[in-house]
Amino acid sequence: MKLKDKDESIGALNRSKILTAAEKEFALNGYKGARVQSIADRAGLPKTNVLYYFKSKEVLYVALLDEILRIWNGQFDAATAEDDPAAVLAQYITEKMEISRTRPYASKIFALEIINNAPHLDEFYTGQIEWMNGRVAVIQSWIDAGKITVKDPYCLLFNIWATSQHYADFSAQITVLKGKKFDKAAFKNATNELVALILNGCGLTVPLEYK
Repeated sequence: MKLKDKDESIGALNRSKILTAAEKEFALNGYKGARVQSIADRAGLPKTNVLYYFKSKEVLYVALLDEILRIWNGQFDAATAEDDPAAVLAQYITEKMEISRTRPYASKIFALEIINNAPHLDEFYTGQIEWMNGRVAVIQSWIDAGKITVKDPYCLLFNIWATSQHYADFSAQITVLKGKKFDKAAFKNATNELVALILNGCGLTVPLEYK
């Protein structure tokens, strides 16, 4: 491995460690309560290393928000009017639920940001509005073609987000009410239930793998 490639590999690893540590720190303490030193401690790196890759707490936080939005969009980015809405929506719901299972802190960070009037999301909204407009257009094409029975594409997306992200944002409540934490098997069952609920509400047939 060349020296430059090795340096880039180390840099990518350190950035990943920092973002993972920051995800937990911001989720547990909020933006105001989070400390760069605590993030460094969680990452097992000196504070100077954190500030080398991310010049300030705000820069790190914005980078984390950017990553969260990127992973949330997933394969639904590529959906078209010609695609099968049942397959596309089932896959999208599954991806959202898997993120709630594996990245619960990411969802909580975003929820806290929105609750606080999204002070750090201004620069992202242009891109998100464009994304939303594109996805709404696809869903509207399915509606116009009589493929799904919902009337409002926005409501469909909002309901998918609300129901899937609930399992991350309200995990403490779910644990108390269920009497135990949601394990992988419980998430799979909840995913199948949610897919059936949303697709049936759209007048769609649930794919066999979700039954």
